[in-house]
Amino acid sequence: MAQGATTPRQHYFVPQPMYWPVLGSMALFLMMLGGVFVMNASSGGWVGVAAGFVLLVYMMFRWFGQVIGESEGGRYHGWEDVSFRWGMSWFIFSEVMFFAAFFGALFYIRVLSVPDLGSLEHNEILWPDFKGTWPSAGPGFEEPFTPMAAWGLPAINTLLLLTSGVTVTIAHWALKENNRGMLKLFLFLTIALGVTFLCVQAYEYGHAYHELNLKLTTGAYGSTFFMLTGFHGFHVTVGAIMLSVIFARCLRGHFKPDHHFAFEGVAWYWHFVDVVWLGLFIFVYWL
Repeated sequence: MAQGATTPRQHYFVPQPMYWPVLGSMALFLMMLGGVFVMNASSGGWVGVAAGFVLLVYMMFRWFGQVIGESEGGRYHGWEDVSFRWGMSWFIFSEVMFFAAFFGALFYIRVLSVPDLGSLEHNEILWPDFKGTWPSAGPGFEEPFTPMAAWGLPAINTLLLLTSGVTVTIAHWALKENNRGMLKLFLFLTIALGVTFLCVQAYEYGHAYHELNLKLTTGAYGSTFFMLTGFHGFHVTVGAIMLSVIFARCLRGHFKPDHHFAFEGVAWYWHFVDVVWLGLFIFVYWL
């Protein structure tokens, strides 16, 4: 190529090879292995869970710090921004598929499985007292339980999450207007509402176990109830952690009105969590 014929093109930023994904995989494996030991009453289970959790927190802290340093160092531009948006979009889509599978299982049990089992001709011999109506633990489950009512703690949590969706939107608007004070205030309120949601859900679980006799082992209803609400609670926890990281960055003066996809990505995730909860409230608690 002749010297000076063209101007060198700005290349897409590619970070150096890192071992954070390997550490993350090791942490998840330790937590999974420890969980298996705990469920089988084997020794060392909680040690494995704790070790995996500590390793996961360390990995996240260091990896987040490295990415934040690259962002604040001016390494990310238009090309990287498009990649981040696609990456976050596909990540949220994968989470949508998780919940689609769980809602599909709930639909199959409620609409097909339980009614069919209740209408079998030989049902009077096998399960004479079983009625194919929902909520039901399924045939052969005789221990009494009370389903969780919709218009108590679940309704309060619905109000909390819907309000948090409003506060994070206001915070985003404040960031685009470069109103740092309003940004910090409403982002803090969003985190506080999310943490309050988790506290209410923890109280709800205690109420379910001790007063309603509703447990994870309560047949079809108990397993679907705790699987869907617990998995969603895990997502709220992850979202609250991400919001806390964003809040810490806001306190340090990060983000600009025209360059803040980290904030936008977390806001997308939080709105996704809100929408899923509406589905849970309607199909798990209400109907």
